[in-house]
Amino acid sequence: MSSHREAPEISKDPVADNTDVYAFVSPDDESTVTLIANFVPLQGPDGGPNFFAFGNDVLYEIHVYNNNSFTQTLDNANKVTYQFRFTESYAHPDSFLYNTGTVSVVSPDGSVGADTYGNLNRRQVYSVHKVVNGGTPLLLGDNIPVPPCNVGIHSTPNYTQYVKPAIRSLSGGGTVFAGQRAEGFFADLGAVFDLADLRPLQFLHTGPLAPAFASDSLQGLNINTIAIRVPKSHLTTGGFVANDYKDARATIGVYASASRQSRAFDMITGLRVDAGAYRCPGWAIRCSTRFWSGSARKTYGTPKRRWGTAPSRTGC
Repeated sequence: MSSHREAPEISKDPVADNTDVYAFVSPDDESTVTLIANFVPLQGPDGGPNFFAFGNDVLYEIHVYNNNSFTQTLDNANKVTYQFRFTESYAHPDSFLYNTGTVSVVSPDGSVGADTYGNLNRRQVYSVHKVVNGGTPLLLGDNIPVPPCNVGIHSTPNYTQYVKPAIRSLSGGGTVFAGQRAEGFFADLGAVFDLADLRPLQFLHTGPLAPAFASDSLQGLNINTIAIRVPKSHLTTGGFVANDYKDARATIGVYASASRQSRAFDMITGLRVDAGAYRCPGWAIRCSTRFWSGSARKTYGTPKRRWGTAPSRTGC
């Protein structure tokens, strides 16, 4: 399932806008499931000096229903939720620069959190909690660093070196990563929202044009990805491990959400304060998967650093 800025209100709040959700049996370890949720759509790779980040005041969640149904219920029964909260800090608060020199890897294992990357001015770390059936959140990981965006060959040379420190093991099993990746989804947005004038079929449209190949509007853009890989038994009711994909208990429903906390005014200070539950301002993107249905995967490359030629509807 995919959504890139279609909902009018959430398009004004990109850090809370989720675009894609994927769930599949991990190709390199079939005893685990990989869950991926993407946020902050249509990132230009040269978006400095304020390169893209997760929202510090947004609660990001990946929800898993294991009640043998794809239907979302109003309660928390038969539900496992992974929560991600981000915190931002600045090494040099008086500087607007994203980095103050070539970014180095200070801690290859990422064990020092925000200080994992030297010369990186704006830094983010996050925590991961697991909630089962609406119970008390269980902390799985904390102070996990987000890798720097791919600024360029002088600021972030050999970009792959920054990824490994950001892949962390979770308490109780599993691994997690959160950071910028190359957008892997294909969508001809220019054609789809030009009155659904799909290029291969545009000869059938009003004001017909010759058939043409679809143009990938997302080519060369980036996305913010949260990816978590956990044992199958962590997602099923009672830790059930399926040996037969036909078993109904081997099916899960997955969706992601990004929520903001309700706001209220302090009558004394006149300032806005956080109050109440988190509420989802945008679409909740859903998909479903069977644990034993093969090894379809989503492939992400290195975040793009430069613009290519922008696709255009003109003359197509």
